[in-house]
Amino acid sequence: MDLKQIDYFLALAREGNMTRAARQLNVVQPALSMQIGRLERHFGKSLFDRTPHGMHLTPAGRTLLEHAAAIRREVDRTTEEMSRLDGRISGRVAIGMITSAAQSTLASSSAKVAERYPEIRLLVCEGYTDTLVEWVGAGNIDGAFVNMPKVPASLAGHAVLEEDMMFAFGAGNARTFPKRVSLDTVAGLGLVIPSRRHGLRKILDDAASEAGFVLKPRLEIDTLSAVCEIVATTDLVTVLPGVALYRALADRRLQARKIVGPSVSRSVAWVTNPRRIVSAAVTAVVDIIADDLISAASAAARAVR
Repeated sequence: MDLKQIDYFLALAREGNMTRAARQLNVVQPALSMQIGRLERHFGKSLFDRTPHGMHLTPAGRTLLEHAAAIRREVDRTTEEMSRLDGRISGRVAIGMITSAAQSTLASSSAKVAERYPEIRLLVCEGYTDTLVEWVGAGNIDGAFVNMPKVPASLAGHAVLEEDMMFAFGAGNARTFPKRVSLDTVAGLGLVIPSRRHGLRKILDDAASEAGFVLKPRLEIDTLSAVCEIVATTDLVTVLPGVALYRALADRRLQARKIVGPSVSRSVAWVTNPRRIVSAAVTAVVDIIADDLISAASAAARAVR
């Protein structure tokens, strides 16, 4: 067993799909299958159950996952410590990000990491809060940016950002909206929001429930960039955090209003596993991403009229 096989195994365990794992590793699928087959022959056990719905770890695979993740962490930590002897920050950083963060500032943040820290190898996984928290707890990633209420007691949560959810509509929308819009008024419009699997939807549903009504959206779409595009080109409207809206607001394709009665906010946290040492490389990456998220939220807040 070598490090390449460990990396291939970890990627497949994380993705649960041969095609996605191969894409993440930047290899062809037969190469990934071959390495997984070698691992299974080495241990004399099946590591994955192959089903029409994906690849699922067997009991042997779950045992290997625990040890393989620990091996990879120790190798990365050793590599980083050796590099730091020369004053360099390097190593592999694997983080998770909720959709609203990943689809807004990730591109610019990643470019900054690449420019400032050329010896950092960055892996970013996008997902729902529940999934990301599970990965952090299992040691599959170094940490994750998630919606704060979902942080379990077994993990360490560090507040990054608290921002208001905003009512947004296309710049060409035929209707005129006041500077302050109540949540129940929004509920009566053609609303486009994420599905109930999405953390932002739970925040919206909880706020509506507390106000005594139920949201009945026209469209439910989890890809927030698509939500913004639909709202910008139709008379439909949305409620999203400023981080998800700020690019469209800056381009003047959307306009936004504050929500009142009640106001709705969300908190973003950086979550880590207390049993895992946070490296200098992880800290450097997190600082860049957090700063960009805060800047995006502030820019969106300034754009609200």
